[in-house]
Amino acid sequence: MKKIYSNATEALDGLLRDDMLIAAGGFGLCGIPELLLEAIKQSGVKNLTFASNNAGVDDFGIGILLQTRQVSKMMSSYVGENDEFMRQYLAGELEIEFNPQGTLAERMRAGGCGIPGFYTKTGVGTQVAEGKELKDFNGETYVLEEGIFADLSIVKAWKADETGNAIFRKTARNFNPPAAMCGKICVMEVEEIVPVGSLDPDHIHLPGIYVNRLIQGDHEKRIEQRTVRQKESA
Repeated sequence: MKKIYSNATEALDGLLRDDMLIAAGGFGLCGIPELLLEAIKQSGVKNLTFASNNAGVDDFGIGILLQTRQVSKMMSSYVGENDEFMRQYLAGELEIEFNPQGTLAERMRAGGCGIPGFYTKTGVGTQVAEGKELKDFNGETYVLEEGIFADLSIVKAWKADETGNAIFRKTARNFNPPAAMCGKICVMEVEEIVPVGSLDPDHIHLPGIYVNRLIQGDHEKRIEQRTVRQKESA
C-alpha cells in the first residue's frame, strides 16, 4: 500500500469534508503539522471540530483556520496566546470543550485503543465535570470521560521510515502519538524519511501501523516566547 505522497494536498486528497472531527498533534508551537493545516485551509472545508492541545497562535497552526472561520469547535486544554481564538470564544462564535491536558491526551489514547470511556478524578468539582457522569470508587468521586474517535488525524514527526514508524522530538511527543492513534485515517508530515530498518526499534514512539499517509517537507522552527536581557553598555 502506498504511504508516501509528494505533498500535503496530495496526501489529504479524498479525505476532507465539511463537519469533520480532526485530531491534531502539537504542544505549544512544537510538533505542529503546519503543512497539512495549510492544505486544509486551502481546501476550503468548513465547520470543523479540532481536538488539539492548543490552537497555535494567530498566524500559525490551527490559528490560520480560525482566521478563515473554518473551525466551529475546539476540544482543547490551553487557549492562550491566540487573540482571534479569544475574540471568537468571547463573542460566542466558537464552541470550546475544555479538557485538562492529561485528560485530553488520555481521551485520544483511549480512542486509539478502542476504549469508549474511562473514569478520572481530574476535573471533579469543577466546570470540566458539568453534565458528565460521576461515580464513586473506594470513597472517591470520579468523572467519566469519553474516548476521542476522530475522522482524521494529522501529526508531525521528526523522523520516520518508509512504513511510517516514527520518532518525535522532545515535547512534540506529548500529543502527536495519541492524536495519531485516535483517527480513522492518520496523515503524518515528517522532517526526514529514512529507509526501513535504519531506525532502532527500541526508539520508535509511534508504530507505522497507525500511519496511513506520509509526506516529507521543510518546516518552520518557531520559538514560543523569546526573552533576552538588555545589552550592557561599554
